[in-house]
This record gives sequence, C-alpha cells and structure tokens, in this order.
Amino acid sequence: MSILELADYIGIISFALSGFLIAVHKKFDILGIIVIASVTALGGGILRDVISNTTPHIFTSYIPILLVIFTVLIAIIFRLHKIDNLEGKSFFVLSDTLGLVSFAISGAIAGLDVNFNFFGVLLLAMLTATGGGTIRDALLGRTPTIFVSDFYAIIALMCATSVYVLDYFDQLTIFHILILFALGVVIRLIAYYRKWKLPKLS
Repeated sequence: MSILELADYIGIISFALSGFLIAVHKKFDILGIIVIASVTALGGGILRDVISNTTPHIFTSYIPILLVIFTVLIAIIFRLHKIDNLEGKSFFVLSDTLGLVSFAISGAIAGLDVNFNFFGVLLLAMLTATGGGTIRDALLGRTPTIFVSDFYAIIALMCATSVYVLDYFDQLTIFHILILFALGVVIRLIAYYRKWKLPKLS
C-alpha cells in the first residue's frame, strides 16, 4: 500500500464518520445518511482525480465505497446516532480533523505525482481536503466550513506546503509523512479549541 492510498483510506473513513454524524444530527433517514457520508468521504477525492486527469479511484475499486458503508455500519452498531449534539462532540471534531489532514496530504502527493507546480499542489490539496465537506454543506444548505471555520483551509495549505518542501529535498518518506500527519492533527485541534480564526472585515 502506497503513502497516497494509506492517506486516502484514512481520509475516507474519517470523513465518512463526520458525514454520518452530521446526517444523524439533521435527522436524515438511512439512505440520506449513506448519501451524505459518501459525498463527504468521496467528493474531495473525485475532484482531485478529475483535476489531475486520473480516473476517480471510486470508479475502478470497490474499496472506497465499502469503507464508507463499513464506517456507517460500525457507527450504527456503536449507537453513535444516540448521542446528543454530535457535531459539538470531541469525537466529531477528531474524525473531521483526521479526514482534513489525510486528504490534504493525499491531494498534495497526487499533485506531485502528475508534476504540478507549487500552486497546483496547494490547490489540489485544498480541494481534496475540503471538497467533500463543501459539497455536503451545499446539499444541506449550510455555509461551507472552509469559509467560516477555524483555520480549516489553512491547515490543508500548511500540510500541502510541507509535502512540497519534503519532496523538494527528497525527504518524502513514510516517517516524515507520519510526523506531518501528527503535527497537522495537533495544530488543527489547537486551532479548534482555542477558536483561532482568520480576521474578518467589519
């Protein structure tokens, strides 16, 4: 399994769980839950593959959709749908964070694989990390998290920049990727709980 596949699968599971939690919070039926979980988990990866002129992985492998279904089933088995105020729980924040960082890394690596320049790598990483959530929020009639939340897109850009720099110095190893992943998660959680936000015009 490549670094790209590993990051992709972690992102799919994490975002499928966060999509499940939001759909439950909205009191959707089981079909709606699966649709929202799938869009959240797979939307960013599809955007990434289309932009990089690659056949979307979901169209050539059953693994992505099976991961989504498996995640939803596990969440139901553990009765996560019975917890009140799911979106405010640490479990939701953690799953969303894991998805964000994983997909930012996978998007950046995918950009490098097709020889994108620095700007291309940044853009692809951000779209991969935030695309699924943005599509989900649009379907739910919500303001996309990327526009209002705590350093959300900034975390993706930081991860992408780090991947680009590591590759430039020929240090893009699984060890350094794991360190980057851990740092990305920690920074995102700190930003969330300390309510860091970009300045707004008044």
